[in-house]
Amino acid sequence: MFTKTSSFQTTQAGKLYLVPTPIGNLSDMTPRAIETLQKVDLIAAEDTRNTARLLAHFEVSTPQISFHEHNTQMRIPKLLEKLQAGHSIAQVSDAGMPSISDPGKELVAACVQAQIPVIPLPGPNAALTALIASGLAPQPFLFYGFLPPKPKDQVKQLEELNYQKCTMIFYEAPHRIGRTLASMVQVFGAERQVVLCRELTKKYEEFLRGSLGEVQEWAQNETIRGEFVVLVEGNANPPQIQDSGLDLTLPYANQVEAVIATGISSKEAIKEVAKLNQVKKQVVYRAYHHLDEEED
Repeated sequence: MFTKTSSFQTTQAGKLYLVPTPIGNLSDMTPRAIETLQKVDLIAAEDTRNTARLLAHFEVSTPQISFHEHNTQMRIPKLLEKLQAGHSIAQVSDAGMPSISDPGKELVAACVQAQIPVIPLPGPNAALTALIASGLAPQPFLFYGFLPPKPKDQVKQLEELNYQKCTMIFYEAPHRIGRTLASMVQVFGAERQVVLCRELTKKYEEFLRGSLGEVQEWAQNETIRGEFVVLVEGNANPPQIQDSGLDLTLPYANQVEAVIATGISSKEAIKEVAKLNQVKKQVVYRAYHHLDEEED
């Protein structure tokens, strides 16, 4: 369905403002962001306690309502009701831009569906702040966010990302950074260049640059503090699927195994075999995992 909304349109409905908040240094709060928080009827905050300190600092008295990952579905109908009644709402996360590894996207989608204007404000963002100072190629880049917490799942996801030639950006918590670096060394190799950024915009802002092997060694001998942005250089020579010798008369499962033997993940191998045989990916997937046999 084609829709069109704009910030200047005349409507009885209110507006949803997406307001970035500082990722560390409170001086990064823009005058427009402060003015918006002052003029809206309600602030939907990821953590009302954290936002209360921010509001107190800038002398903003607008009331708050909690809006986080655990109450999203419960809150959205109430917030939509207020917006449709003409109230304006500002949505904020604890730090940075709403929706970027933080709550927000569900409310935005609901407003878009209801044709309620969504007005984004520019402001602090940890990923881009780290990228421009990293020394790695700034474009193109791929923002991934948080990897799965379990090493097995991390490795599986990183294997799929190993084909990327662009700079990759991840977020990671201090208590998991060591395990994540170990997974990256396993998949990307110890020589791939990486930049760790922590305490961005704060007094003890720090950039650690080197190979994955060097940075992993640092992490093993350091008391880790601070949230991290992890930037990994792209793969200049990604694995190539050598399909010229692939026998397409073989069963799909055998073809997948042959492609995997060239160093490709099973997911990518299934995709490639489906492409070469001009069949749906699900057909090859079921054949490789013997799902059709289990139903017989």
